Amino acid sequence: MSLPKHKADGLWLTSLSAPERSTLIATFGGWALDGMDVMVYSFVIPSLIAAWHISKGQAGMLGTAALLISAVGGWLAGLLADRFGRTRVLQWTILWFATFTFLSGFANSFWQLLLTRGLQGLGFGGEWAVGSVLMGEAIRAEHRGKAVGTVQSGWALGWGAAAIFSVVLFTWLPADLAWRAMFWIGILPALLVFYIRRWVPEPEIYTATRSRIADKGRLQFLHIFSPGLLRITMLASLLSVGAQGGYYAITTWLPTYLKTVRHLSILNTGGYMIVIIAGSFCGYLVGAYLTDAIGRRRSLILFAVCCALSVLAYTFLPFNNGPAMMMLGFPLGFFASGSFSPVGAFFTELFPSNVRGSGQGFSYNIGRGIGALFPALVGYLGNRLSLGRAIAIFAVAAYIIMIFAVLLLPETQGKQLQAGE
Repeated sequence: MSLPKHKADGLWLTSLSAPERSTLIATFGGWALDGMDVMVYSFVIPSLIAAWHISKGQAGMLGTAALLISAVGGWLAGLLADRFGRTRVLQWTILWFATFTFLSGFANSFWQLLLTRGLQGLGFGGEWAVGSVLMGEAIRAEHRGKAVGTVQSGWALGWGAAAIFSVVLFTWLPADLAWRAMFWIGILPALLVFYIRRWVPEPEIYTATRSRIADKGRLQFLHIFSPGLLRITMLASLLSVGAQGGYYAITTWLPTYLKTVRHLSILNTGGYMIVIIAGSFCGYLVGAYLTDAIGRRRSLILFAVCCALSVLAYTFLPFNNGPAMMMLGFPLGFFASGSFSPVGAFFTELFPSNVRGSGQGFSYNIGRGIGALFPALVGYLGNRLSLGRAIAIFAVAAYIIMIFAVLLLPETQGKQLQAGE
């Protein structure tokens, strides 16, 4: 028997069923460890530039490679998830990105690292695509925004873990070994597969949908480009371009910006990053609640506007260090990350059940692939302008794109998912 609505909202975590709870734990953990593996790179950029004498543009290209190929990985994983199941493909993606993050620690040249980072991107893109669909289908409608947004908050914990490892490893190990060790810790997510195999079932709506489609002997992987869905697919992709372009323009270059422009030591950079990451975690959770409270569209627009204002303040106000700089880091992390909380639930509700994996995987990850160009563009523009100004230009432009797409999409709050076509 379900709780009354006011009580269910206040105690939603404790009111979850066993399958809902185990799915939440698995997807939260997967996204946290995925975030750790991906954000490790932002902390090793200065060491790679020094060790291999590469340019900022090449460093940006290394950051972009995994994100570009993740667009392919996300769509491929979404297609496979519609065919073979959410939980099985989630395990495949986790093992894939953990393995290639680990192997990145053995690279001895720019081209070797470009290869391993690119291959890591296949699993990185797939993990979100499958995990988000899995969580969105497993949870009841009234908690979908909160649950999927809470899963997103796992990214901040993974980012925080990467920051802590950075401070510890670069303090106690030589720089040429520390950056390798940062990648080696990326094997840890592989352990999560054992939990998923034991405790996470396929969502009932997927099982029912799969049975109906199998009975008809056809799968509609390309249905997301049909006249009835093409507009949704394109606008969802554009929304993703804006959200991720702005986010990666900021987060890929932020440690380097703090060290080379603000002249902070690696230890102090870690301290400032922790404040930003704490803001990020809070932003995810607040965004998760707002998604169900005020709707998907209002939440996305609110966070996008605040993101643009925050990055302008962080990069243009004349603070070099101290409490003011620390204070500005919290809203920057809060709004940049909180803008993602509504996305998973929104995309789950925009696409029908028979192509939800491919639709969500394509839209989110094609946005990531195009948005992935932003770090490289920031790097190249940073050779001509100040790095802070380059970050601000691309981040603000990205959030304007995001707002434009949201305004053209329908509100889906409270939508009940239906099995079949």
